[in-house]
Amino acid sequence: MSDDLKHECGIALLRLRHPLDFYAKKYGTSAYGFSKLSLLMEKQHNRGQDGAGIACVELDVQPGRPFYHLEKSCASTPLADLLEKVSAKMGDAEQRQAFCGEVYLGHLRYGTYGKRTMEACHPMVCESPRRNRTILAAGNFNLTNTASVFQHLVELGYHPRGHQDCEILLDLLAHYLEACNGNLLQAVKETASSWDGGFVIGGIVGDGNAFVFRDAAGIRPAYYYVDDEVVVVASERVAIQTAFNLRSQDVQELPAGHLLSIPVQGKVALHRCLPEAPIRHCVFERIYFSRGNDAEIQQERRALGRAVVPQVLEAIDHDYDHTVFSYIPNTAQISFHGMLDALDECRDGHRLRFGMVAVKDAKFRTFISDANHREELFPHVYDVTYGLVNPGEDNLVVIDDSIVRGNTMRRAILPILDRLEPKRIVIVSSAPQIRYPDCYGIDMASFGELVAFQACMDLLQERNMQSRFDEAVAQAEKELAKADKDMVNVAAQLYALFTEDELTEAICRRLLPDNLNAELKVVFPTCADLRRCIPNHTGDWYFTGNYPTPGGNRVVNQALLNYAKHINERAY
Repeated sequence: MSDDLKHECGIALLRLRHPLDFYAKKYGTSAYGFSKLSLLMEKQHNRGQDGAGIACVELDVQPGRPFYHLEKSCASTPLADLLEKVSAKMGDAEQRQAFCGEVYLGHLRYGTYGKRTMEACHPMVCESPRRNRTILAAGNFNLTNTASVFQHLVELGYHPRGHQDCEILLDLLAHYLEACNGNLLQAVKETASSWDGGFVIGGIVGDGNAFVFRDAAGIRPAYYYVDDEVVVVASERVAIQTAFNLRSQDVQELPAGHLLSIPVQGKVALHRCLPEAPIRHCVFERIYFSRGNDAEIQQERRALGRAVVPQVLEAIDHDYDHTVFSYIPNTAQISFHGMLDALDECRDGHRLRFGMVAVKDAKFRTFISDANHREELFPHVYDVTYGLVNPGEDNLVVIDDSIVRGNTMRRAILPILDRLEPKRIVIVSSAPQIRYPDCYGIDMASFGELVAFQACMDLLQERNMQSRFDEAVAQAEKELAKADKDMVNVAAQLYALFTEDELTEAICRRLLPDNLNAELKVVFPTCADLRRCIPNHTGDWYFTGNYPTPGGNRVVNQALLNYAKHINERAY
């Protein structure tokens, strides 16, 4: 993806089901658990580059010694720094020193809305003098109603340590664990019943009982695997497959609204902890976030590339002979392969020309403090391959995963592609127009940053329809006085004023850099295309405004008010 899109976190929970001596004898080390957790986290490093943390609980430890160990990092390369720190603390693993235990919880953090500090890193701990009331937790989530949950804690007599949703969640869970006399399932039911949002929460109680639970709509992903030796949970199926050399069918999806309990004694079990709700798995997980070597994700992304081919052919006037096809590195490569498959099927003997035209300089950094010099260097984050495009003759088609803000496309990618002197550049998004902010953990919270909304505002102004925006803002303010379940998404009414083609043309004008010599066209698939390609992930609120929880409509209406306030302040 060309835009710098912060997104979901990643978790990994590992429970060893035998004493450490078993693993020392079979695998040659009692640090087997830490080794596997490290691999699970390495294989999910794409999910978090702002922080990382590991917690370890020992089951058989004498009083006087710590029963849990916790280490975090928010260094520039947090995971590498974290693993180095933990390895150093372990010392001689055969002596069962720090971090050589039976239960592990790892977390990779992307700083979406919160601080990028050590205190914001997971796992977090709520301590108690009693082991069975101490809780360590980490999650991949965002709540839409943190303020009301915070107030609930205050009313219970607590003084919350901060406003981070993980801290608030942990305090509330600790309260209900005490109130429910240590009944973990009941404590989770009581705690999560008041939440609105998308979440996967993993935790370890100090006595070694572990758990993972997922929101009722299944917004955030979670997978698990159980055998005689281990119980493992991760945000991505393929990470578990790689770490334990498994087939896809060996790894199960954690059902929405369920808690996976991993007791010290007894069977691993699934329990429903939230009422049944419509399943709305996040579709962006499949388009961009998760690693593309998952078998199903590979097929889905290829299908997205195939879906746009009819529009692509129309954009190039079906001129195969004078068109070069390429992609924006790196995650759009799979969709590109699907696009090539479909193009090959209908080329009718014409030569199919393709290659890696855009090259991202992964090591490029801008250290110059002067803003003007930074602007000059910014386009060179990308480079191009010369000699593939015939100047003045060829079309250049380039596919990207999605277009969110469009800044990098306008300021870096298009100017550098224009150096090849194509007669026409066609930018293809494998995802539909991103029209709405997210409130479940992905950094798309501002209307002002979404190029599709900016294009909508352009059309309102061009057609002297600004009054419709004012009416929508007034209605949004009225909606916010209602209960969440009674609200409607007011912003959807603004988009409904225009056709998809009109918005696409307006987005194209927004993306157009100054002095671009080539003609520019932009292609988006429809939401119907998306549903055909990824039928099992219907969490498409980014594109449709159909939010999976009641709090979503409150967030989108508030975002509209925030945008209007910003416009008014800027005008003033």
